[in-house]
Amino acid sequence: MKPIDMMVTDFNCEYLGLSRLCLMESAGKSLAEEVGKIAVYTFSKPVKVVIFTGSGGNGGDGFVAARYLLNRGYDVDIYMLKDNIRSHEAKINFEILQNMKPRLSRLTIYNLKTLEDINGCEVAGNDDAEYVIVDGLLGTGIKGKLQTNVKRAIEIINESNGVKISVDVPSGMDPLTGEVNDLAVVPDYTISFHKIKDGVRDADEELVGGLVTADIGIPFEAEYFVNFGDFLRLKGRESASHKGNNGSLLIVGGSKEYSGAPAIAGMAAIGAGCDLVYVASPQNAAEAIKSTSPDLIVKSLEGDKLSLNNLQDILELSQKVDAVLIGPGAGIDEETAKLFNVLVAKIKKPMVLDADSLKQVDISLIKNREDIILTPHIFEFKSFFNVNDDLRLDIDSYDFENVDENITAFQRITRQIKGAVVVKGKYDLVLSGTKFKINKTGNAGMTVGGTGDALAGICTALLTQDLSSFDAASLGVFINGLAGDKAYDEKGNGFSASDLVSCIGGVIRDGLC
Repeated sequence: MKPIDMMVTDFNCEYLGLSRLCLMESAGKSLAEEVGKIAVYTFSKPVKVVIFTGSGGNGGDGFVAARYLLNRGYDVDIYMLKDNIRSHEAKINFEILQNMKPRLSRLTIYNLKTLEDINGCEVAGNDDAEYVIVDGLLGTGIKGKLQTNVKRAIEIINESNGVKISVDVPSGMDPLTGEVNDLAVVPDYTISFHKIKDGVRDADEELVGGLVTADIGIPFEAEYFVNFGDFLRLKGRESASHKGNNGSLLIVGGSKEYSGAPAIAGMAAIGAGCDLVYVASPQNAAEAIKSTSPDLIVKSLEGDKLSLNNLQDILELSQKVDAVLIGPGAGIDEETAKLFNVLVAKIKKPMVLDADSLKQVDISLIKNREDIILTPHIFEFKSFFNVNDDLRLDIDSYDFENVDENITAFQRITRQIKGAVVVKGKYDLVLSGTKFKINKTGNAGMTVGGTGDALAGICTALLTQDLSSFDAASLGVFINGLAGDKAYDEKGNGFSASDLVSCIGGVIRDGLC
């Protein structure tokens, strides 16, 4: 599991009603249990446990573990290298230890503020082997060179003769790659929570020791429901960034009859944070789109429908952007179908296929592309994948077997391609290979025309922000549904797609808080 995935899962537990404070309690208790097992196995008796902590969540796990270890009869020393604890949950658990006064248990807390403090701690230069060191110094955010105090603490841990146990990831190791850029704790054991981090799993055994995975009560649903934790995947906007740094995209669509769809998709993309949105549309549709908003950069194409005559203009525009959306309002036409299939073959940018493109693009042209998102409703889904049975999206249920069979049926079909597929319904289902996510935002008012175009625009905008097709699709349906829910709160079932679009920026802002 990637560190960002674990962070997302932790946050999403909150929205199931399982607080992060509860998770830290469970993690700390599990850590204490594993430390106890290792101590008994190694020494056959309680020994002193020394817990090194930093400012993050791993230190908080150590604070919790200290309470349980004290109750088991262990002497516990805590060596704090940071007193500015960042994690809210860790701060609460440290305060619990401070409140244990007068001290009736064998707990001592040392604040190692200076290099001299670290060099003078009991562990430094101690030849005794009958103790356990718990490494809770650093979490998952390690980058580049270590601070001097942290590096010295790691050296002392590595030089010690006691049994060394790292919490989740050996401090100093990149949890994503397993690489050590400066120096890392070399533990006898690494205790991971829920799932082992990718870097720990892939690292050489001598760098991580024996691997233990502790279950801390995170339900499957926290991993598979999209929720506010998924906003953590969005990169922050740099204060010094300028026009175009935050994404640009091209929408290819529109026709004489349908000019609203590409306009809605474009405005939704701007609402989702994309800097520059180009729209390539036939002349008659282009004029209407221009009048919709001056924020869209509209390229008027020759003819009254999209065709191969427009190929060169569209390819040139595609070179300027980070992602491409094909289909909104394009209509069904033999010439348009030829154009779409050539564009899909020639454009190598991340891409979303929506609406009329799903009825006209050959699946063989996109099956090996991981950077594509399809956004069909169930009838478009069955048409695109040539499904002839009575398949329907039916996951609004407490019946495990029914939900499992329904998702499996969709997975069997979508495995024909490597990209991501959003199946729109009461609960949206996002699929990519063996992965899936369920989105529960949205409401019945979103049956109004144009909300699917808004979704396509949001997903394309997210593709410009370096998200994978699966993550962009998952977060896209969540944002679209949130905006729909906000529009419903304001106007009831009488809201329009434009009302939904006007809410996109606000729900993203609130989600990032």
